[in-house]
Amino acid sequence: MNSLIKRIELVSNVAIIVVAILLAVVLVRSYLFRQSSATQTSVSSTAAVRPETKLSLPGVDWKANGRTLVMALSTQCHFCSESAQFYQRVAQERTKTGNLRLLAILPQSLNESQTYLKELGVTVDDIKQLRLDSIGVNGTPTLIIANSEGIVADSWRGKLSADKELEVMGRLK
Repeated sequence: MNSLIKRIELVSNVAIIVVAILLAVVLVRSYLFRQSSATQTSVSSTAAVRPETKLSLPGVDWKANGRTLVMALSTQCHFCSESAQFYQRVAQERTKTGNLRLLAILPQSLNESQTYLKELGVTVDDIKQLRLDSIGVNGTPTLIIANSEGIVADSWRGKLSADKELEVMGRLK
């Protein structure tokens, strides 16, 4: 009887160890997979909106704007908030070149969007409330350079690396 109890105890201990190992493997895989996809989104430089796409934004006169940097943001996007210093540099560059307009598009109300941008210290020429998917944006932050016809020249999605920030700045000059 004593040996039967020891065998049952041994089998249950082994079962507990096997289940614990399997659970650990599942959690590690789940965490690593989610982490890599989040990182990919946050530092991805893949085009968010294809070049040559015509943007249709109500109330935007592309000809009057000339070149426009459309900044698709959200008050709920932590990558947008983390990118605030870069957006401040972009705004400063705009004042130097003079041939670039900044347009912020957010899905939140205009009041909430204005407050958010003010808290970030980012000045823009215009703010629009719009569903981001209506212009083909599927993630924030997204930066889109459009010409005087509203045609996309280039775009970037996610929190940009230092190299990609330099690339954007170069394209804005």
